[in-house]
Amino acid sequence: MRIGELARRAGITPRALRFYEAQGLLPAGRSANGYRDYDEDDLRLVSEIQTLRTVGFTLEDTRPFVDCLRTGHESGDACPASVEVYRRKLDEVERCLRDLGAVRTALMDKLAEASARQDPCRLEPAGSAANTADSANTTDTADITETR
Repeated sequence: MRIGELARRAGITPRALRFYEAQGLLPAGRSANGYRDYDEDDLRLVSEIQTLRTVGFTLEDTRPFVDCLRTGHESGDACPASVEVYRRKLDEVERCLRDLGAVRTALMDKLAEASARQDPCRLEPAGSAANTADSANTTDTADITETR
């Protein structure tokens, strides 16, 4: 199949396919007239790349999976190098979750501190009777001042 058909079937652009080729992830055979020529195995490689990209893998992270498929394995994660990438990515995710947990805790502490400093009288909802009365009193005072 030609690049346009592979792109259509994979749901990506021909430009992305050319980029994968330039990165060494997608080898392109050439037909007699010089057009890129792809087959179902290439569609499988592109699908593997896309699947991994959707879960946050970089193109470089996908390389062991693509290489594994190219060597004839049914699955891109059937090779030890691919499993190692899973482990590394999981460690990265765990670090991010720890960092986010620390940020969450710090924000909760800040909120608790700020809430403790609030004057309970000032925390009445905007449409409450006290706020309405205060607004009315302010307006009345302003009106009185203007008439003097």
